[in-house]
Amino acid sequence: MKLLPSLLTVAFLMALLTACKEKKQEATATDTTLTTTVPQIGTYAEISVREGGEWQGREYKGGTFKNVTEVTLPQKHTDHSNFLRYEGPGWENAQIGYRLYLDWRNAIDIFGKKTDTMVLAQVGKDGSPSYHDPAPCGQDILKSGNSLGIGGFGKFIKDSVAHFRNVEKTHATVSNGADASLIKIEYTGWETGTETIDLLASLSIYSQDRFTQVTLDPSDPIDGLTTGLVKFKDVELLRKQSANSEWGYIATYGKQTLVNDRDKLGMAIFYKTADVEDIVEGPHDHLILFKKTDGPIGYYFLAAWEQEPKGITTKEAFLADIDSKLNGLQQNGNLN
Repeated sequence: MKLLPSLLTVAFLMALLTACKEKKQEATATDTTLTTTVPQIGTYAEISVREGGEWQGREYKGGTFKNVTEVTLPQKHTDHSNFLRYEGPGWENAQIGYRLYLDWRNAIDIFGKKTDTMVLAQVGKDGSPSYHDPAPCGQDILKSGNSLGIGGFGKFIKDSVAHFRNVEKTHATVSNGADASLIKIEYTGWETGTETIDLLASLSIYSQDRFTQVTLDPSDPIDGLTTGLVKFKDVELLRKQSANSEWGYIATYGKQTLVNDRDKLGMAIFYKTADVEDIVEGPHDHLILFKKTDGPIGYYFLAAWEQEPKGITTKEAFLADIDSKLNGLQQNGNLN
């Protein structure tokens, strides 16, 4: 017999529903902390760390979460350490949310939204139901596993992707402006194979559309820098270049979410063809391999979930959307 939800779950869902409907709340903030009310702005980025507890082995026990504008990861931090709320920084606009696993995995996940209000400030709090479960405002929808998720980055070595297991220091900052939010991550002493470099990653989201703009800036020339999309069985890889061949995309569309076996999602990465060495298949990802460089590399990624308000619900509509963006890149050189 199916049991009724716990009182805690009901209370949480009611709170989320209230937050989704509230249109006039405003966040007040100091320079380092944010309130827990849902911010009503065009874009939002945050990172939340646990304070007031202590490290026990590789897990942080006790304490409470506090939003900060910057953090340097403790050396003990790893996946599932319970030190970062929902495991890393998150960013969103009215249409979509994303979050990055700020540990050795360095994958990017998708928070699908069922509302056009900002919701990430309410996600992953102590005592709340899992954000993998359906809620009135949305849920985590992508199974990243050992992949880069959507638009994550690493280094391709010997037919596999090296993530960020060996990094001397990782420092992240978040900032919110009137029309855009920005996350910067400084990886100092990233060791892959015989190479050790520093890498600055910048991820920006804007008030319009679903895309995130990424810039990767290595300190020294690096081979094999890569990004990609997680692979799913029976979901084909779609590829296209602009008419002038200066831009291209890889994309997937179909049943590739955690929600149920009918739920549909589209994902795409847009890249400058002059920056790219090859498109290859990794063990877990469709990969874009960049040419050796010590200069910045830029790309865009986006997700379109069918359960968004006024969301894209067919493959044809998704292709029309990303083809339109490809044309925009050809004409303007950017999406923002």
